[in-house]
Formats: sequence, structure tokens, C-alpha cells
Amino acid sequence: MWGYQNPVKIAFGPGAFSQLSDLIAGRKYALVTYPEKPFDELTRQVEAQAGAPQLIIDDVAPNPDYQLLETQTARFTHHNDIELIVALGGGSVIDSAKVFAAANGNFSTIARFLETKQGGDTLSILPVIAIPTTAGTGSEVTSWATVWSDAQGKKYSLAHQQLYPESALIDPELMLGKPYDLTLATGLDALSHSLESIWNINANPISARYAITASNTILEALPQLMSNLGSLELRTEMCTAAMYAGLAFSNTKTAIAHNLSYPITQGWGVQHGIACSFTLPTVLRSVIGIGDFREAALKEIFGPDLNDGADRLSSLFAELGIGARFTDYGVPAEQCKTIIDEAFAGERGRNFIGSKDKFLAAATEHNIVELSAA
Repeated sequence: MWGYQNPVKIAFGPGAFSQLSDLIAGRKYALVTYPEKPFDELTRQVEAQAGAPQLIIDDVAPNPDYQLLETQTARFTHHNDIELIVALGGGSVIDSAKVFAAANGNFSTIARFLETKQGGDTLSILPVIAIPTTAGTGSEVTSWATVWSDAQGKKYSLAHQQLYPESALIDPELMLGKPYDLTLATGLDALSHSLESIWNINANPISARYAITASNTILEALPQLMSNLGSLELRTEMCTAAMYAGLAFSNTKTAIAHNLSYPITQGWGVQHGIACSFTLPTVLRSVIGIGDFREAALKEIFGPDLNDGADRLSSLFAELGIGARFTDYGVPAEQCKTIIDEAFAGERGRNFIGSKDKFLAAATEHNIVELSAA
């Protein structure tokens, strides 16, 4: 048995940003965004459309951390009349907005829920309108957020069915002007989301169809976009793919490639989209033979010979400057085995349909990790 559910209302296309006032519909709102000059101009456009927000949180940082989120959340205590949160930015902005939406001005309730999985019924959920400005995270159509605790050296996932955004306003024009490195990392993040939703114990035929479309679109459009960053057509293709990837993993969560990435991001500062994608060819090799609709889906993406497909994916990554080895990202060889063991033991690792033994076999055969050094 399987089921699929996603309640987010999606407005998509160039110029869709102009619909924001209709979506806000006169409600008193808070605006969450980045502290960068392009977002100052977007903030002015929001205010011109919908009037001034009750509160602006414009100091969101990448990989939102407990300490900053606690300070930001407390600002809501002085604005009890807020009815809605508008999140304008990338995944860190949308994830932060979900934390604020659930916290009711008190971050300690979020910390308790993250660490104990208790108190979910006490969370006070405000509606969120998510406006992504990168094509990658898919947070605009999922019910969870990534929260980091640098002090604990941990990454948490805030997951609650009421945290699906009320609306996702996806305008490819907002992605124009994004630099090469950010475009690449977010595009690979979307590819990882789509593939991770396939080799997943929670996969279903609907999520697989979204994932196939997303993956095929990314593999065709992303290399072209990297040579033509000003193309609205290609930006639109990548927005479409990122949305489909989000719709896919909104019902499955991610799997082993993401669990491998978290300590690499936290410990060695590797950008999330790179950290969660460089192992994808190895994971693909390790799931050959899993059968059922999952393997059929992978063959719709990579062709009937998945080994050849993994080789082509590796070649594409090399052309894009993505290293294949853990040590390419500064991870000491002797720590790789520990990272792998812990990743397979974690929640996202347990979502994976494959096995650690086959992953390690593929990784060692293709010189991704040296077990003798671990």
C-alpha cells in the first residue's frame, strides 16, 4: 500500500511574484529574508505590493543555527498580531520561517521538539508563503526544515504536517543573476532530492514520476545553464525540476547521500548542494539490482545499464568541477569510515533501500574512499 499527499498551492512562472499581494490577502505579515542588497530591493517590492510588514527578519544566515534562531524567534514576542509569514529567499530563509511559524516566539519549544520528538501538539503554526530565490532546496513544498546546532555538532530536522507552506510562489525571474557556484550547488541539491526519493523505503509511484521528470530535466538543463547563466528559459527549466524534486521528496524525505553530507558540511564547510551530491554515482552503483519500480525509475533516467549511467554521471560531475572522493573536500581518510557508519545508522540512512556493504564495495572499487585508511 502507498499514498501521496501535498497540500501546497503553487503559483509558477515568470512574473508570478506579482501575485504576492493577492496571496497575502490583507493579512498582517512578517517578512523573512537575507541581509543582502538584492533582497533590499525585493523587500521594497513586497512592501509596494502588500504594504509594510509588521516585522522584518533580514539577518538569516546559511545553515540556520540554534543560537541565531533563538534570537530571531524572540523578536516575534513583540508582534502578537502577525497572521502570516512571507519567506523570501533560499532554503535557509524558508527553513527559518518554518521555525518561526512553529515557535510562537519561544525557540525552546522547537528545541524540545527537535531533541525529544515531544511537544508537537503544543507548536503554534502560522501559515507561510514561500518564495524561493534559488532552484534547489524544494523547501517551498515540504513540511520540514533543517536546523543546525553548532554547539552540539548536530543537524536536526523539524518535521510537522502543518509546516507545509500555505502557498509556494515560484518565479524564475528571481533566479536571474545568481552566481555560478550558487546555481551549481542548488541545482545539484535538486538532483540529489530527486534521486534520494527513488532509492528510498518511502518511495511510491507518484513520487517516482516526479523524480524521473526532475532528474531528466536537471541532467539536460543544468550543464547548459552553467554556460548561460542569463537564460530565463533554462532558469525556468531548473525551477520546474526543483519543484518536481521537492514534490517527490516531500513524501519520502531524503536518504543516505544526505546523511553522508551533514558532517561534511558541518565539519569542513562544504556547501550543502555539493556535499549531498558528490556521492550520488556511488549510491547509484550500490543499488543496481534493487528491482521493482525504483530500479525501473532509475533506468528511465540513466538508461538500461545503470553502471554506464553512473559512469556518465561521474563524468558530468567531473566536467562541472565536482570531486568524487571524500578527501577532495578535506575529509581525512581515517574519518571516512566513521562518517559512513554513522550515516547508515541515522534516520536518513535508514530511509535508504540499499545496504552499507554494497555502498562500501562501490566506493572502494571506484576509489571514493580508502577503507584501509579508516
